[in-house]
Amino acid sequence: MSKMLIITASIMLAIWAVGLFIYDMGINIHFTLLLAVVLIIIRVIREK
Repeated sequence: MSKMLIITASIMLAIWAVGLFIYDMGINIHFTLLLAVVLIIIRVIREK
């Protein structure tokens, strides 16, 4: 489960980078960044 969270977070970060810098999708693309950060925090909490 932990590995799946980090893979999902990496995908969300990649989508955020592409959406922000290439397609200029506006404010909505920042939700993917927020989701990625939340997934990373969940992974860190579960490891402890």
